[in-house]
Amino acid sequence: MKRIFPLLLGGLLLAAPIQGQEKPLPSLYGTGVWNADSLGNHRVVVSVDQPSDAVLALIQWRRKDFNPENKDLIVIDAKTGKRITNVCRFQINREKGEVVFQPQTVPGDYYIYYLKNISSGSKYYPTVTYPGFEETASAEWKKANRLTGKKANRLTGKKAPELPQATVKQFQAINEFHSFYPMEVIATAKEKDDLLKSQPEDPYILFTEDRRYPIRMTTDLPYKWIEDNRHDSFEGTADKGEYYTFQIGLWAARKDVNHLKLTYSALVNSQTGESIPASAFTCFNTGGVDVTGSVFEKDCSVPKGKVQALWVGTMVPEQLTAGQYTGTVTVQAAGMKPKQVKVTLNVTDNLIANHGDNEPWRHSRLRWLNSQIGFDDEVIAPYIPLNVQDKTISLLGRKVTLQPNGFPAQITSYFKETLTEIGTEGLDILSRPMELTTGENWENLDFTYTKRKAGTLGWHATNQNNQFIMNLDAQIESDGNMEYKVVLIARKDGEINDIALRTELAPNIAQYMMGLGEKGGYCPQNLDWKWGVEKNQDALWTGSVNGGLQLRFYDDKYERPLNTNFYHEKPLHMPVSWCNNGNGGIKLSAAGKNTLINAYSGKRTVKKGDRLCFYFNVLITPFRTINPDKQWQDRYYHGYDFIDKTHEFGATVVNIHHANAINPFINYPFLRTREMKAYIDGAHAKNMKVKIYNTVRELSNSCTEIFALRSLNGEIFSKGKGGGYSWLQEHYDQDYIAAWFAYNVQDAAIVNTGVSRWHNYYMEGLDWLVKNVGIDGLYIDDLAFDRMSMKRVRKILNRTNPGAMIDLHSANQFNDKDGFANSANLYLEHFPYLDRLWFGEYFDYDMPPEFWMVEVSGIPYGLMGEMLWEGGNKWRGMLYGMTGRNPGYGVDNRPLWKFWDEFGMKGSEMIGYWVKDNPVKTGREKTLATIYRKTGTKTLVSLATWEDHDVDVTLQIDWAKLGLDPAKVSLHAPAIENFQPEKTWKPGDTVTVPKGKGWLIVIE
Repeated sequence: MKRIFPLLLGGLLLAAPIQGQEKPLPSLYGTGVWNADSLGNHRVVVSVDQPSDAVLALIQWRRKDFNPENKDLIVIDAKTGKRITNVCRFQINREKGEVVFQPQTVPGDYYIYYLKNISSGSKYYPTVTYPGFEETASAEWKKANRLTGKKANRLTGKKAPELPQATVKQFQAINEFHSFYPMEVIATAKEKDDLLKSQPEDPYILFTEDRRYPIRMTTDLPYKWIEDNRHDSFEGTADKGEYYTFQIGLWAARKDVNHLKLTYSALVNSQTGESIPASAFTCFNTGGVDVTGSVFEKDCSVPKGKVQALWVGTMVPEQLTAGQYTGTVTVQAAGMKPKQVKVTLNVTDNLIANHGDNEPWRHSRLRWLNSQIGFDDEVIAPYIPLNVQDKTISLLGRKVTLQPNGFPAQITSYFKETLTEIGTEGLDILSRPMELTTGENWENLDFTYTKRKAGTLGWHATNQNNQFIMNLDAQIESDGNMEYKVVLIARKDGEINDIALRTELAPNIAQYMMGLGEKGGYCPQNLDWKWGVEKNQDALWTGSVNGGLQLRFYDDKYERPLNTNFYHEKPLHMPVSWCNNGNGGIKLSAAGKNTLINAYSGKRTVKKGDRLCFYFNVLITPFRTINPDKQWQDRYYHGYDFIDKTHEFGATVVNIHHANAINPFINYPFLRTREMKAYIDGAHAKNMKVKIYNTVRELSNSCTEIFALRSLNGEIFSKGKGGGYSWLQEHYDQDYIAAWFAYNVQDAAIVNTGVSRWHNYYMEGLDWLVKNVGIDGLYIDDLAFDRMSMKRVRKILNRTNPGAMIDLHSANQFNDKDGFANSANLYLEHFPYLDRLWFGEYFDYDMPPEFWMVEVSGIPYGLMGEMLWEGGNKWRGMLYGMTGRNPGYGVDNRPLWKFWDEFGMKGSEMIGYWVKDNPVKTGREKTLATIYRKTGTKTLVSLATWEDHDVDVTLQIDWAKLGLDPAKVSLHAPAIENFQPEKTWKPGDTVTVPKGKGWLIVIE
């Protein structure tokens, strides 16, 4: 969006100064150049023409900030750059300020900085405060100029003495982005009173406003509205095919205004009879399409004294004849007389591209909030259509058999331990059917399939016992996600000892576990966990490498909590059914060779007709086979750099993070798209892919639509205590949670709600980026959206760019601030649609190998990963096919890549240390071997140790399985820079593995 400012020279206006500035004319507002870090973002330029020991600056500043009398003022001599210390304040309020100071250069200009701020704390999460007035004036100067009072600060509010006056020349912001003009320059109390007198009976007053000037203030009227004096009409210009938006501002001047509704007439061309139909209009503030694809209405009410922006949009048909189209918008509120706004739209002959979406200032993208893109039940590669035979459902690598009551009788995995193949011999996960127990047996009344799609199968079952009717609705998707919504309806009053979901796992299934306050590792024999809002815990995963289950528990009031630093700002809602006022929990216990998971809810009293929602999800792992060849082929470079440099580095994939020249603004990659496209085109010319950092957890303050989004009243942005970077405090004056601040580009983010219509916008934005900019996928920094949104993301990418990739980075969230959540457990429902993991920031890579397996590698879920924090451990990483993130943390993968190519990693067979019949073993628990086999020619052995000292091992090798003759082979560790020196052994020799390190040994 371009804001028009008067011509400046050296930061000063080339126009005659305006004394008094009773009216905030456009010529009074501009920008200047100064050090905002020390002086703040705003100043007033005043001039002094005649010598005087003290001059008075009468400043009609019309400030939107509250309590300006509590903030500092600094006066600087423009010529010398020196601070004027003799300064006093008199009347200081939001409308005006009286500042007396001692000029030094006469004639000369002076800068009065009135929003000085101080930043402290983390540079990424700054604490910004506004200090009070600093007393620097000398007693002698005040006395000589009759500036009485013990302290100048105490003069605030008193009338200033008669003194020569400085002339206000201009109000300046550090740049256009920080400017208050025109929508944050407030109307005075008198101007508002006069307006009220002109409409003495109206409980609320309307204003119309162009999209170029988003309504920003919610507690004040902008002076612009007083000057425009436009209450019942709007006129704009639109192109053919454009999605045109405009605003109606509503000031609840005299009372609360409740339950707003807007209705529309068609806009008709009186010359041709053509029209823009009433059905083409929408008001984003009163409803839309939610994140599930459902149409909804929302209550839009305005408290007395507040201002509400109503954003209205309509699609202009492409085939319309150019001309003037007129109609009405009617605003209705409960118990109040409707008001009509005449709307005139002048349609040009120009046919605009992409409905105007290529130019963010048009706000045409607001319609993306109501998008239904990607809502379907199509199968997403590599998954295959569901196959149903009676009550047995087959899907990629797995099979589920249902009981007549709707619960699983058996779940079977056909994935081999190597995870590179799907076999024919099944691994049964359950030792007995899953059941929801209430103390009485259930009688099944009916079972029917309710949905039959290639990617989703749904069913309903009704069951009963003496106490409850059970309505069970469930579905399974082609990736292995099962969703159960079980509602128990009490048939009579009663005392219930327990309602519990019991899942008993077959022998050797529950090898590993994560969740419920346990770090990823071996599954404990016994665990007793209780619900608690301080914990971001509602799920556990347990299983082996090639077969496991995640169980997640919730109810009909579930809302996705915030995560990654913000969990306690919006924690989990305790599910009433499962939690049961703290009586509920989950127990794991050994049942012979089996493992019992008992999700119990404890004692409760029910009344006839009570409804209890016992919802739970079952994820069957692994989701798919791993693809080691892709791991060796895709070589990452994390950083914006010259294309030639990254290509020469050997990278095939570039991840462009935020805070750089082509992607400066976090999660809003729409303001440097020409530059981004040029970069991506250049990379494609060298057969390289470019992915961008873009997610929905938080949003840049540079987002063009940020004030339109704020007008949705908590729908898009989380409520919070505010604070953070100065721009947020000076412009975004509602409750919010300050998030990441990219200091190098001055980009400040605020936190989104867990799930909202912003996800719909995100989907359309992704589609636009793939089609118009050519991105090759996403680098997602922690996930803040739901599973359905992840499926939509994958569909959008696949349909335009089938080779596009999605990587997920996560910080370690196993801490108090994040509710002791396991990142892998938290995001497991998204894993079927990811290509690679980057777990993660603040991870401890000295954790044992079972932690690596469960929370870092991704392997039990059909994924492969990489290491991030401080480069990880490159020797241990190779056990799982992982490397560190370069460049950064001193990581340079080029020597390792060179070795991969020399050995021929692509086409080798990965057999991990976890595979029972791995041909190479170490005989030790903490020193492990993964091999990469090229049968009959050579094998690479990756060794790594977790011992706290150097360890000697003798490799136990099944030569027949390697297809090699021990009498003819050598064991050779080639020299790899910053990894290992060259060394050679003979079969049977002892290999010394250095503490915390390992070897790559070629047997050939």
